[in-house]
Amino acid sequence: MTTTLRVAIVDDHAMFRRGVRAEIDGPVEIVAEAEDVESAVAILVETKPDVVLLDVHMPGGGGLEVIRRLHLRHPDMKFLALSVSDAAEDVIGIIRAGARGYVTKNISGPELLDAIDRVAAGDAVFSPRLAGFVLDAFAGTIEVAQIDEDFDRLTEREREVMRLIARGYAYKEVAKELFISIKTVETHVSSVLRKLQLSSRHELTRWANDRRLI
Repeated sequence: MTTTLRVAIVDDHAMFRRGVRAEIDGPVEIVAEAEDVESAVAILVETKPDVVLLDVHMPGGGGLEVIRRLHLRHPDMKFLALSVSDAAEDVIGIIRAGARGYVTKNISGPELLDAIDRVAAGDAVFSPRLAGFVLDAFAGTIEVAQIDEDFDRLTEREREVMRLIARGYAYKEVAKELFISIKTVETHVSSVLRKLQLSSRHELTRWANDRRLI
């Protein structure tokens, strides 16, 4: 790189932001950090970084909302999703919104620097497993419109509960994983089944599997 790329980190976990900064600050210049949608939009407009490392799930609407507010107004700003999620709807949704790539948080520092460099140059960058989701979406293997329509009915917490239940977690395990009560898990599962017009967790697992959401 002939000039140092200016990078912003948008993630609601301060410890993770510090870890990313420690890994990449120097080869790139970290010009901004933010923990939610509102603060992200404000500071990104002010600092105008070359590349934004963007978490998918955050307070205020998540990475999708950040891109929706800024992508058309600041077309030179590149967005690279950096998320713990490897669910198809997250990958496809944020790429459709305008992100140039999607990598998972188990990426190494050197790999992340390479991804930032490539996204800044205009390439599309994906973790290997995630690239298949995008190819399948364009090929029609994944029903993208149906995923979007169904998921629009669910809150972010309901999506988290749905994914864990579909993976075979017991209610007690879901409660422990998400730091909520078993009663709250039961309430969310009932709401998910009602919104998706399903009658059992077996149907929910099959529904999620068919859409590659687990």
